[in-house]
Amino acid sequence: MRTVAFVEGVRTPFGKAGDKGIYANTRADDLVVKVIRELLRRHPELPPERVDDVAIAATTQTGDQGLTIGRTAALLAGLPRSVPGYAIDRMCAGAMTAVTTVAGGIGFGAYDVAIAGGVEHMGRHPMGEGVDPNPRIVADKLVDPSALVMGQTAENLHDRFPAITKLRADEYAAQSQERFAEAVKTGRIGPELVPVATRSELGWGLATEDEPPRPGTTVETLAALKTPFRPHGRVTAGNAAGLNDGATGALLADEETARELGLPVGMRMVGYSFAGVDPEVMGVGPVPATEKLLKRSGLSIEDIGLFEINEAFAVQVLAFLDHFGIEQTDPRVNAWGGAIACGHPLASSGVRLMTQLSRQFAEHPEVRYGLTTMCIGLGMGGTVLWENPAYDGGDK
Repeated sequence: MRTVAFVEGVRTPFGKAGDKGIYANTRADDLVVKVIRELLRRHPELPPERVDDVAIAATTQTGDQGLTIGRTAALLAGLPRSVPGYAIDRMCAGAMTAVTTVAGGIGFGAYDVAIAGGVEHMGRHPMGEGVDPNPRIVADKLVDPSALVMGQTAENLHDRFPAITKLRADEYAAQSQERFAEAVKTGRIGPELVPVATRSELGWGLATEDEPPRPGTTVETLAALKTPFRPHGRVTAGNAAGLNDGATGALLADEETARELGLPVGMRMVGYSFAGVDPEVMGVGPVPATEKLLKRSGLSIEDIGLFEINEAFAVQVLAFLDHFGIEQTDPRVNAWGGAIACGHPLASSGVRLMTQLSRQFAEHPEVRYGLTTMCIGLGMGGTVLWENPAYDGGDK
């Protein structure tokens, strides 16, 4: 098996879904085109014809997110017609699965270089648009009906772990907003963003920063928000990721090929794992996925120096941290904030996690291993283990 290198990841600024969002009049496939072109622009040392495949994920594969979007986006981005492409769907872990899928091809020797990413335009295509769930799913009691509503699954997770109170979830959400705002202020968040031309009734604009963040959010303001999924519940718009639009893309390569072409190596893939859980508590998915991966790799949770956990809901992150005995204020966890602040355009988010981890590795040569992990709708979790090429033999 060959070593898989994560060269670099980029993303569009994330927008709010809906008629007033920055991407209300922007096509989903055009967002993907922007990230592919940006990867090529940043790496002129890579001949475009050396890209062996393009894997792009979308949860709702219809309209401008359909038509085998990996192939159509590759053509629209100006890649040679000899470069193939395809589409992937694993709901929120779409981009993560795009990365692990092309990584398997690289490790096996089928590819030398590939592009993987994801897009979700939740303003144009709300999650579940046009789907027709088999009635047996509910009629035969294969899953609880709440499994089909992500907010209700988060309430179920609060039920399962009563120690995770609404106050704890709000405290974590406020921390995410604060950390993200600080990362923007210090320039840690920003270099990975691709400016996107936007259009509205007022004319043309340029999206250069994320739309969802609410800097200055406090626990007190979060406490006053409504709980839409259950009367007197615990899940609110403030301690969960919003409905968002955006795209991500990453360049991956065999490490020897990367060195040959002069491509940087941001991190190395050590392994990955996906696991299934009860769909009605899908937020707990990262726990068995991570346990499975650690067992395969021969590592323990103590060996992990940095964590990037997708913040679909605060309760889901806290369930992971509590299980592994990690404090919710631990600076190793989502050091630059997460989806509660910047947004979660479903299938695109996995590469955002990886991009942030790669950039954090460069700042922390004392850290050897890091994790990107996320819960997945319909009861799954996914985790990818990465090694820091800048590791200097320090603490972790």
